[in-house]
Amino acid sequence: MNATVLIFIDTEYTNFHAPKLISMGLVAETGEEAYFEVEHNRSECSEFVLDIVIPLLGREQGALVPQHILAAKLAMWLEIVRPRRQDIILCFDHKTDWDLFIAALYYRVPPWVTPRNVCYEINDLLYQDFFVRERLPEHHALYDARANAYSFRERIVPSETPGK
Repeated sequence: MNATVLIFIDTEYTNFHAPKLISMGLVAETGEEAYFEVEHNRSECSEFVLDIVIPLLGREQGALVPQHILAAKLAMWLEIVRPRRQDIILCFDHKTDWDLFIAALYYRVPPWVTPRNVCYEINDLLYQDFFVRERLPEHHALYDARANAYSFRERIVPSETPGK
């Protein structure tokens, strides 16, 4: 039995300077997915977010959840994806994803959830291939989380070989 479960996360947020969550996608290596959208203030959104991210919202039915319900839904989903009480490694490619994840849980991250920055373990060619193959747009939190899961290639750290 695998002692840990990898979950890939991606978020979309208002802007880089004072990011506030707009959407969150989570994809477990075991296949489970979760996607949440929350209300946001358009006046806080950057031009990029208004032009690229906002038009992609609403594609997943039932994704919009009230902000005050998000923590409970997220915590419940995390419990569901670990039926054998495994630890979870939450894989992100940008620290803001982790920051928004912990904020969504009101800074009460379960002790069995560990963060891991995998930005250097995402194969760029496979990442781009995912979007071409699936005919999906980038900058949608669920699609980007799927792409990260698909293109993740764990780095193998060579062990020291005696005599070399």
